[in-house]
Amino acid sequence: MVIVTRIRREVITLPAARLGPDNPLPPLRPLDEVHRVDDRDREDMPRDMARQLDHEPLRSLLPVRIRDGYGRAREPRAFRALVIENDRLRATVLPGLGGRIASMVHLPTGRELLYRNPVFQPANFALNGAWYSGGIEWNIGATGHTTLSCAPLHAARVPAPEGWGHRSGRSGSGGEMLRLWEWERLRDLPFQVDLWLPEGSDFLYVGVRIRNPHEHPVPAYWWSNIAVPEDRRVLAPAEEAWQFGYERRLRRVPVPSHDGIDRTRPLNSPYAADYFYEIPDGRRRWIAALDADGHGLVQTSTDVLRGRKLFVWGSGPGGRRWQEWLTEPGTGGYCEIQAGLARTQLEHVRLEPESEVSWLEAYGPLDADPDGPSWPAVVRGAEERLAAVLPRARVEQAYADWKPYADTEPGERLATGSGWGALEVRRADWKLPGTPFPESVLGEEQQPWLELLRTGSLPEPRRVRPPGGTLVAPHWRDMLETAPATPHTEYHLGVAQWHAGDRAQAVRSWERAVPLAPSQWPLLRCLAVADEESGHHERAADRYAEAFDDLCRERRDDGEAWTAAVAALGREALQALLRAGRAEQARAVWEGLLPAVRHRGAFRLLEAQLLLAEGRRAEARAVLGEGFEVADLREGADVIELLWARLTDEPLPARLDFRMRPDAG
Repeated sequence: MVIVTRIRREVITLPAARLGPDNPLPPLRPLDEVHRVDDRDREDMPRDMARQLDHEPLRSLLPVRIRDGYGRAREPRAFRALVIENDRLRATVLPGLGGRIASMVHLPTGRELLYRNPVFQPANFALNGAWYSGGIEWNIGATGHTTLSCAPLHAARVPAPEGWGHRSGRSGSGGEMLRLWEWERLRDLPFQVDLWLPEGSDFLYVGVRIRNPHEHPVPAYWWSNIAVPEDRRVLAPAEEAWQFGYERRLRRVPVPSHDGIDRTRPLNSPYAADYFYEIPDGRRRWIAALDADGHGLVQTSTDVLRGRKLFVWGSGPGGRRWQEWLTEPGTGGYCEIQAGLARTQLEHVRLEPESEVSWLEAYGPLDADPDGPSWPAVVRGAEERLAAVLPRARVEQAYADWKPYADTEPGERLATGSGWGALEVRRADWKLPGTPFPESVLGEEQQPWLELLRTGSLPEPRRVRPPGGTLVAPHWRDMLETAPATPHTEYHLGVAQWHAGDRAQAVRSWERAVPLAPSQWPLLRCLAVADEESGHHERAADRYAEAFDDLCRERRDDGEAWTAAVAALGREALQALLRAGRAEQARAVWEGLLPAVRHRGAFRLLEAQLLLAEGRRAEARAVLGEGFEVADLREGADVIELLWARLTDEPLPARLDFRMRPDAG
């Protein structure tokens, strides 16, 4: 008997670290993004690739905030999940954590098709910080892991296309789909992900749509990232790939082997690297990861989703350390197979005004021989098996049948995302069928901006607290420029002007506000960043010290919001003062930190740097030996290894070895 596809709620419990509060300081500095290409590598690129590499790369995280309030202490925590299943496949979705598919089980065999992380441990890999490994994630916005990695999405039931029944044949009732949707804030784009599992199907279909409601073109980005166990062989219909590593070089290499190593086996690579497969035009788009017995996962799609990629951590000590960092001891490692809108993740594509881009993906089990007399023979065999279980024409037909349902209004709401989409819809009166953003989801964060929209005036905070986030899109900046020029409004206007590239005007706005502002530290901090960015490090140090003193006087309590502000500003102030060679003032800031903040790993690292600046080398070395962990250590960061090298000639201990580059060993 075929079991009708159903969607149900579930609660899963995982050892989990707290996300904690967001950083209250606006991210004014340019992105320190690892996905930058050396100019020497551009000469050998196809023209469309070179053009898209230069097409509006992200320069700022605004209006999004940094998520760096998490730690590494884990305790059991319940997560709301949504399960979509039939008698062949069960997918578990976490709507509160970016809509991640955390698990996909093939029920007849009991095989988990994904790498399922047994813990929830945020780490500093998303564009805005907090990200976690495992499952299938939906990356939208700009090169890197989405800012929505640990954010809630809207979710609801919607009708599924009619006529898709047993074994994905075109018969039977339509049933239900699970729709996920949100407003992506970096590019101001609404998107949706429809999870559709026909009765009797071994494959989960995923319909994706990104819409540009604006009257101007917008750069678009999408990559579906699929974590799978790393003891696999990864297959894709390509004989060349673009390799990109943490040394930021992009080069064309043969597939499967180069430099005498078969790179389609993740554990063979010594260092972390991306391999963007060069799939010939007209060839079916797919990628698979198979174990030694030939069992595994395949992902395929309609041709709009053209790119395919393999990411490996590498077998070196740095890659192994990062794998341990992201989960609990004893858990096997993983690699990622991925699919995206462009040839590489370094590119953005142009989405025309008032247009959309959509496609359909399919995920399911594949049994094929991962070995063979030659790479072409292995790929051909897997492609034939895929054609037998899921013909290319069936995927195209599924897309055609799904597309009219993309506008269907959701039924029962299963989860609630943010209110930012509702605010934008209220402002522009956009009609976005299929992805409603009702005013009922507007929350506290949106209220000041709703008031600005209604009255033309940004309301003053009702109580003394760190300032809220700033909306920076041109229409909001225009409203701020015409609003009454209170210090609070000047602060937000300056942030919006800074984001627009008008740094001189931003500085003027902040300077106008300082003498009249009841709370000066947010303005002084912005001015300190402006000083540093313009090379005035001494003046920046002065302003940081003044800002921190003002914050300490203003702090009302030791609650979460004020503690986050003290930690964020104290960290920046310490770094600025140490760069300026002002160890005595840095020590004063250190003493002004809350004891709980001083015990965090990031501040123990700063303590070691401070001790070294004070000439207390032995004490600094002792601090590094105490076993603390910097919870938000950034992907590709070398601060620990550089400090270690200044303190001792001893080899870098394994627990501190996060080195990702061949030249960093």
